[in-house]
Amino acid sequence: MPPWGAALALLLAALALLGLLAALQRHPGRRAVGARTLPGAQGQDHEEEVDGAGPADQFSDGREPLPGGCRLICKPSALAQCLLRALRRSTALEPGPRSWLSGPHLQTLCHFVLPVGPGSDLAREYLQLADDGLVALDWVVGPCARGRRVTNAGGLPAVLLVIPNAWGRLTRNVLGLCLLALERGYYPVIFHRRGHHGCPLVSPRLQPFGDPSDLKEAITYIRFRHPAAPLFAVSEGSGSALLLSYLGECGSSSYMTGAACISPVLCCREWFEAGLPWPYERGFLLHQKIALSRYATALEDTVDTGKLFRSRSLREFEETLFCHTKSFPISWDTYWDHNDPLRDVDEAAVPVLCICSADDPVCGPPNHFLPTELFHSNPYFFLLLSRHGGHCGFLRQEPLPAWSHEVIMEYFRALTEFFRTEERMKGLSRRGVSFLGGRRRWGTLPKREVSPSSNLEEIFSWKRSYTR
Repeated sequence: MPPWGAALALLLAALALLGLLAALQRHPGRRAVGARTLPGAQGQDHEEEVDGAGPADQFSDGREPLPGGCRLICKPSALAQCLLRALRRSTALEPGPRSWLSGPHLQTLCHFVLPVGPGSDLAREYLQLADDGLVALDWVVGPCARGRRVTNAGGLPAVLLVIPNAWGRLTRNVLGLCLLALERGYYPVIFHRRGHHGCPLVSPRLQPFGDPSDLKEAITYIRFRHPAAPLFAVSEGSGSALLLSYLGECGSSSYMTGAACISPVLCCREWFEAGLPWPYERGFLLHQKIALSRYATALEDTVDTGKLFRSRSLREFEETLFCHTKSFPISWDTYWDHNDPLRDVDEAAVPVLCICSADDPVCGPPNHFLPTELFHSNPYFFLLLSRHGGHCGFLRQEPLPAWSHEVIMEYFRALTEFFRTEERMKGLSRRGVSFLGGRRRWGTLPKREVSPSSNLEEIFSWKRSYTR
């Protein structure tokens, strides 16, 4: 952990202890500024403490109840029924004894503030992009205490691409998910953006909030390394904008079998404009300023670094960094026309499970920041809404992993079984018409492909290093 990381963790903890009880208890909910009222919203900003009707109940009309007070919100389909059966059998959703970790702020702060701890063996690759920028891929290679299980019977182990939050902080839950996936037989790999988590910023260009161009090149490289392996993806929090943008832009050419988003930020522009409760706003803003401070000189020719580091909100920081550039300034409206993660959502052709909590203190009340019409109308999107869990928390008593991780593994297994059943029923040589009407040939899992004879170095320039 870098020296400034420990200082940041201590400062975040201090901010939390000083401000949470005063600020957050006076303002338990957060209303979007100018956000539209979504179908089913009742305008409530808080939930009752125990066994009462909370925000999750606003979405219960016609939706399927699950163990632990969770609900699955989706458009009826064959895959929805398969997923519903899998979730009803899941032991991860069973309610456990309430503990000191049950509060939404503790769930969130334990996720973001506590250090990741030792124990993960990472093999890092730096991928040089078409514009000479660098991104990093951390392959999780160990440890695996209880041995690996086979997840893809009759085929190669699947690759799990994990996209951390947009602030570049590698959290303990991300590593916990990777270690669980490694135990279940996956090849987990963590994608790091330019300048994030030790990846050098070699050109004065950062990745905008919802621009998937760098991710496309990284996935192309992963496909060259593992051409026959199924590819799954998981994103965390604000990092979900990158994954959803990729799925929308690529459509049926995404090469992915399935995806999951943990506490995704879906209405991103409204989220930035409304602002977060001040401890979270200040903490995330401080983390970004510290991360970019080492590149202040390199960025001087591109942005007004003085104004950037004087920013008092996440919106001001984002707008200064990507809109008020010296070479090509654009408006806030134009920026979101190109970076809204749902701009091409109708083109997405991969099943996506979004796991959200009704008491999320970062995203805010679900009736204002969850576009439920997306899940009611699009058969590729599924919303698993729980009453408790905070933001990217969903923690259980140690040593159990976060229950969201277990659900994601069961979801991927259900997808694989569903596709194999479709293959057996329809046959590989048939029309490839999906149960959704044929936008994608999705009765098939990835098959072995022949790698191009050209050297990978002609396409990518990359280096490998090993870290502990």
